[in-house]
Amino acid sequence: MPKKIGELKAMLRKAGFECRRIRGSHERWIHEALPEVPVTITGKDSQDAKPYLEKLVRAALQILKEKEQEQ
Repeated sequence: MPKKIGELKAMLRKAGFECRRIRGSHERWIHEALPEVPVTITGKDSQDAKPYLEKLVRAALQILKEKEQEQ
């Protein structure tokens, strides 16, 4: 079962990402340590997330985890 858009946003918020810009239904999430890896999420919180969005969020969280381990 796919995650909801709201769940993806909660995962990003918990990892320290902030919503920096909103245009229509597009939200750009950025982390201070990873300004070069913005995550753009589209849709309403109650909608099912597309598989590519779930992969994008997981990839960004993995990059953040690896960067934190380096330091």
